[in-house]
Amino acid sequence: MIELLDDVLIAWDKVAAHSATDIPAPELLTALERVERLRRLLPAVEHTVLTQLQSQTSAVDMGAKSWRAVLTHRLGISSTDATRRLTDAAELGPRQSLTGEALPPALPATAAAQGRGEIGADHVAVIRSFMDHLPAAVDGATREHAEAQLGGLAGGLTPEALRTLARQLMAMINQDGILDDERDQARKRGIVVGPQQVDGMSRVSGWADPELRAALDATNAKLAAPGYCNPDDETPCVDGTPREHQITGDMRSAAQRTHDALKTVCMAMLSSGQLGQHNGLPVTIVATATLEQLTSATGLAHTGGGTYLPMSTVIRLAARAHPYLTVFESPREIKLYYGRTRRTASPGQRLALYAIERGCTKPGCTAPAYHSQVHHAVRDFALGGKTDINELTLACGCDNRMVNNGPVGWTTRKRRRDNRTEWIPPPHLDRGQTRINLYHHPEELLC
Repeated sequence: MIELLDDVLIAWDKVAAHSATDIPAPELLTALERVERLRRLLPAVEHTVLTQLQSQTSAVDMGAKSWRAVLTHRLGISSTDATRRLTDAAELGPRQSLTGEALPPALPATAAAQGRGEIGADHVAVIRSFMDHLPAAVDGATREHAEAQLGGLAGGLTPEALRTLARQLMAMINQDGILDDERDQARKRGIVVGPQQVDGMSRVSGWADPELRAALDATNAKLAAPGYCNPDDETPCVDGTPREHQITGDMRSAAQRTHDALKTVCMAMLSSGQLGQHNGLPVTIVATATLEQLTSATGLAHTGGGTYLPMSTVIRLAARAHPYLTVFESPREIKLYYGRTRRTASPGQRLALYAIERGCTKPGCTAPAYHSQVHHAVRDFALGGKTDINELTLACGCDNRMVNNGPVGWTTRKRRRDNRTEWIPPPHLDRGQTRINLYHHPEELLC
């Protein structure tokens, strides 16, 4: 197979080197049609390779925390792209039973159409969305028949036309709209907080189950009413009844009032002290900034969750909540070196690592400090390592478990010139990629 793929790449190099300047328009359209067919055929081969790879070994045996990590390390693709490819392969690639017998793909008609080059990624997305939204009460035979219809018809339709057809088919299957039940609600529930944008805002989307909706209705009935939880008020009203000028002067939209009500509930829980501890620290907002930023009230602080906060917001939060405020100006102010006297990191060391590293140090990992563990980067404690700040690093739980001395294990070390943590992958995942993680330090790339 590798030799044949090499032949394909050689042929493709010839195609790419061929000039298109003298080709008439009708033939250019034919060329585009050929390119599109190749684009549609490639995933079918990829599904077969991925499913065969997963049947032979496990991601851990390959030296990674997941199959997604295997693909991101070896292929240099994004985690989102790797997840999509693995999901597509699971539904459109060949399968095996527990006894080793060959099974058809989970979506056989769709897989066949893709293998013939008749449908593209957008067609597949429409069919997968249809199957995902079928109520759990729909029987297996109806599911198979619906997929066969959509997969068989997709090749002659645009994705938009296929989406319309899928909506009509869904209406025919669930004519009375009574097939949804608690299992479907449990399956659909979920809140997604999107990545922070350049303006500091984050998009929130998802589905709330009836219980969460009822709770939101109850809290919003009061806290999202005009005059309540208004950040523009010098003393926002939370308890009691707002004054007349607070109500009449409230220019916020209904969506803005709902936002401020939810923020008030979250801040109240953080200030209550009832959330216990996480990784040895009380659950609170941990924000790190330089002394210059604090004194000038300018710039951005970085939280343990990977969020950037304007300094004006940090100062306002500090006045109302109970955060840690530690100025790392002298090593005497906080003990950072324990040697062999303790195995686990102290709260002070964890706070220092929050400020220094901001998150997991494995290249490409996006886990923030809140979701990371303290790892002995130079030498494991059981092998004589020291619990000193210059030998510690942050690593998410999955990546931390990947560090070992086995043939597929990762190794870590500290870079001498700046004490940054380097991660060395096993040979079969090494493509010369960077050894340090700059995801949490974008300013260093800009500098």
